[in-house]
Amino acid sequence: MKKAIIIILILILMILGIRTAISLLHSATNTEPASNLKIIKLPEPKYDSKTSVEKALLKRRSVRSYKNEPVTLAETSQLLWAAQGITNPEGFRTAPSAGALYPLEVYLIAGNVDSLNAGIYKYKNHRHALIRVREGDKRKGLSMAAFAQRAVRDAALDIVISAVYERTTVKYRKRGIRYVHMEAGHAAQNIFLQAVSLNLGTVTIGAFWDGQVKRVVNMPDEEHPLYIIPVGRK
Repeated sequence: MKKAIIIILILILMILGIRTAISLLHSATNTEPASNLKIIKLPEPKYDSKTSVEKALLKRRSVRSYKNEPVTLAETSQLLWAAQGITNPEGFRTAPSAGALYPLEVYLIAGNVDSLNAGIYKYKNHRHALIRVREGDKRKGLSMAAFAQRAVRDAALDIVISAVYERTTVKYRKRGIRYVHMEAGHAAQNIFLQAVSLNLGTVTIGAFWDGQVKRVVNMPDEEHPLYIIPVGRK
């Protein structure tokens, strides 16, 4: 029986190629019982604005202080789409990925978002939807995991980017680790520029205890946090 399964997997790799096989395995290992899922469909992203790419680059600044005002669900949707949204029927995304293997996962830590209960959500880009991971406002706990940085606590929301390195290293081996880190940077810059277009403030944070962030966010073992990105009104 085991030999038959191995042969089938080899055939899948030969016929579909590494990228597609990884995608199938990724989907299989991330399934949850339907009864445990709280799926929230996000507003459709917009593909045009009054802010040019050049203007967004010019105005981009790190902002660590935010007003105690909510961010809308539409704005939240736009930020998540900018990070890892689907832009092509073949599954290509807003940020480039080595070999189109897409190792990144995106979490939303919502604290002050209109029409969305406080909690932790995972972004499912193929549905452009959120799946609730944990209930309740976890911004303070995430802030403590990031050496008590106030921006994480005071932001209306935080975006956490994690990576499953094996999705990339299976093809590129050790070099793939570098590619994953490059890809995380691409996604973070997308969020930054989108925030500028929405007149929101944000900053990228890399100083945190990995293990504590994983516990707060409830990440699977194979995921590793790379960024915390607070977002709020300036």
